[in-house]
Amino acid sequence: MAEKIVIDARGSFCPGPLMELIAKLKSAQVGDELEVLSSDKGSATDIPEWIAKAGHQIVESREERGIWHITVRKMK
Repeated sequence: MAEKIVIDARGSFCPGPLMELIAKLKSAQVGDELEVLSSDKGSATDIPEWIAKAGHQIVESREERGIWHITVRKMK
């Protein structure tokens, strides 16, 4: 069964949140969803760009009270 993994990268600046996501993706299973919490608005563009190149999927990207919630599904 797919897991939901939360990566709390609030207070970390680019490329920190993306680096944390990449590290967690390596140990995640295909189908797992990883949600990055980031206070760096650069993550809202950096993470989706990298995910598209890496062949994974953006499930959701939203900003809530200054925190970006970016959910990614591992596809391979």
